[in-house]
Amino acid sequence: MGTWDTGHFDNDTAADFSGKIDDAPEAGREAVIRKALEGAVAPSDYLDSDEAVIAVASAALVASQCPGGEPVTTAYGPDKPLPVLATDLRPLAVKALDAVLGENSELRELWDDAGDKEWAPGITRLREVLVAAAG
Repeated sequence: MGTWDTGHFDNDTAADFSGKIDDAPEAGREAVIRKALEGAVAPSDYLDSDEAVIAVASAALVASQCPGGEPVTTAYGPDKPLPVLATDLRPLAVKALDAVLGENSELRELWDDAGDKEWAPGITRLREVLVAAAG
């Protein structure tokens, strides 16, 4: 995985996912995000890092439309505007982030092994925005 920083889109997989969102027709962009979140919460013994990365990126896009959410302004995020996303994506995004931070997550293991102190708190802040908006 080509990763250059701890941001939600600061890796090759998330940047490629942004391109996939941009390639989808406007009416289909929400479905791309939903599918990525559902993939992270699907029953599995282990969450692959690529699935986790796109779930984090998707959660960041959902959170960007929540009160207190930060806009996605990175050049590696989608270039095209998103439609207003359904509010039922908020609790789904929380579940996806829980899976990403869980014990069976390759992405969490990679960040733990790297000794990074910024990635997990960034995911936790993103989760807090989503929890508050899903309430």
